[in-house]
Formats: sequence, structure tokens, C-alpha cells
Amino acid sequence: MVVVVADFQNRVGSKFGGGGVARADEAAIDRRERLRKLALETIDLAKDPYILRNHLGGLECRLCLTLHTNEGSYLAHTQGKKHQTNLARRAARDAHDPAAYAQQLAAQSAKPQVQTKSFIKIGVPGYQVTKVRDPVTGQLGLLFQVHYPEIKDGVRPRHRFMSAFEQKVEVPDRNWQYLLIAAEPYQTISFKIQAREIDSTEGMSWDHWDPDSKTLSMQFLFAATK
Repeated sequence: MVVVVADFQNRVGSKFGGGGVARADEAAIDRRERLRKLALETIDLAKDPYILRNHLGGLECRLCLTLHTNEGSYLAHTQGKKHQTNLARRAARDAHDPAAYAQQLAAQSAKPQVQTKSFIKIGVPGYQVTKVRDPVTGQLGLLFQVHYPEIKDGVRPRHRFMSAFEQKVEVPDRNWQYLLIAAEPYQTISFKIQAREIDSTEGMSWDHWDPDSKTLSMQFLFAATK
């Protein structure tokens, strides 16, 4: 058994020969630093399936849904209790049904490669957002009008709702969801709205594309609270 003793005697601010017991916060900082250095020596980030670099230059752990400012912070996280617990849970789940896990991997590898379209984006389209209320039920909703004067011929704008945990731009918050609207050659735009149920009853939510004015109009109402 090897016992590692931290050298607190020569830390910044201490007097020579006046070593003494380190405070709890100093011991915790030293422990995290030792774990970070150990992880840097033993872990290859290029082979880590859970690390993700975001557009801000930070790092995310896809297993624990945590954000980190640098590699040292991420590596220290991988040695912590939360990450290790989640790794154990994932391993136990995979071991519980290895056949299903192998089948899932085979299905993923057998998926055909979809060629990504490449086109020059010309900017963000103009839009207006209006709050609406149904005169009969009193339900609240939103009306979106998006203008695409330079849209490609034969292209109709598409839209979908996305949960906060699908996006990688902001820290996930279950209280919000996103409405994405896309049309070539414009950049995809996203609207952040409350994570409330959308009323799918006929007539309560609709969308309309006007090819003459090249304007997409869509409205949805939030489901009535019970």
C-alpha cells in the first residue's frame, strides 16, 4: 500500500518550519488537483464517448449533463462520485440485457449515412411574434410570422418543437422548450417558449405558407390547465 502525503508546509503564505495541519478547504483543493493530474496521465479524452465540446469552447459531459470550462475541470469531474455512479448505472443497465445492447450497437452501425446538404446561408429571416388569446376558451398562445423573400424555389419552411435537453447552446432547463423554423438558404431560427403542453385539437394550432408573399404564419395555443 502506498500512502501519498501532501506537502502543506511549503504552500503559499506559510512560514518555513511552521507547517501545521491544513484546513479542510485546502485539503479539498489539493485532492482535486491530484485527481486532475492523475486523470491527465491516464485518460485519453479522444476516446471518451461522453465528452462534447460546445460552440463556446467549453466541455460538456453527456452522461451527467454537466458543463466544464476546461479539460482539467472535466477530468476532475470524471473522477468524482456523480460521474462514477452514472458510469456504474450505465454498465449495470448494459450488463442486464447484453443482447439488446449488442443489437442496438448493430442497428446504429447499420444505419445508412445521410449526406448533409451544403449551401450558403444568407442570414436570419425577418419575423414577428404576437401573443394571442382564444376568444372562446381564453387559452393563451403565440402567433409567428416569418418572412423569406429569398427562399429557394420549391422549398417550404419546416418547423418542430425541441426540448431543452436536445439543444447544446444553453444550460438545459426543463421549464423551457424551443420552436425551430428552417428554410434554405436562411439560417435556422429558434424561439424559446415555456415548456407547456401544446393544444393539438383541430383548429387550435395551425400553420400556413403563402408562396406569393413568401411568409410563413403559424399559431399554437397552450393546452388549458386542469
